Amino acid sequence: MKRRTPPDSPMLFEDVPLVPDFRLEQKARKAGHWPVAGADEAGRGPLAGPVVAAAVILDPKRIPDGLNDSKQLSAQKREELFEQILATATVSIASSSATRIDATDIRKASLDAMRRAILGLAVPASYVLTDGLDVPLGLDCPGQAVVKGDARSVSIAAASIVAKVTRDRMMARAHIIFPAYGFAAHAGYGTAQHRAGIETHGPCSLHRMTFRPLRRTELVGE
Repeated sequence: MKRRTPPDSPMLFEDVPLVPDFRLEQKARKAGHWPVAGADEAGRGPLAGPVVAAAVILDPKRIPDGLNDSKQLSAQKREELFEQILATATVSIASSSATRIDATDIRKASLDAMRRAILGLAVPASYVLTDGLDVPLGLDCPGQAVVKGDARSVSIAAASIVAKVTRDRMMARAHIIFPAYGFAAHAGYGTAQHRAGIETHGPCSLHRMTFRPLRRTELVGE
C-alpha cells in the first residue's frame, strides 16, 4: 500500500481552543425548530453527591458575553454568568441522587436528570442540543448530541454553567451537614482530603456506593 504523503501545509490553528457560538441553534431554527434548548450535566465523576443537569433556552438578543465550557471558567466567572443566564434565559434544573446513581448507573442517572430538566422547561423546546454522545429518551422533541458541545454551542455552555454552579452550591450546603469530608472544597471528587475522611469516618448517605473505593464488596473485604 502506498504510504500517504503528509500535507505540506499543516493546520495553522490546531492548538486554538474551540469557542462556543450560536451556529447550531441557527441551523436548527432554519430547519423549522424553535426554540432550541441546550442541555448538559455536572458531577459524573465524584464519589459523592448528585449528578445535576440543566436545560437552557437562550434569548438570541440577550446572550451573556463570555459563555464557555464551565471547566474553562473561574468559579467567580461561573457565578457571574449563572446570574446573567437566570436573568435572561429560560432555565430548568434537575438532579439524580447518589441513591439513584447506585440503583441504575451514572450514565442512566445523568440522562434521566437531563430528560427531566428538558421536560421541565417553562417554554417547551422544539429541538435540543445535548453535550456528549447521547440524547435522552422520552423527550417531546428531536435532538442532537454534540461531542464537546459545551465548547461549540453557547446554549450547551450556558447549561454546563448552570449545572456546575448549582451542584457546587449543593455540595457546599452538604458540607454543613457532613463537615468531615470537606465537600465544600472538592464537591465530592476523590481528592486526598475526601478519601481520608472516608477512611476515618466511613461513607455517609451522599456517597455513591457503587463507585471505587466505596463498592460494598471492597468495604467488607470480599
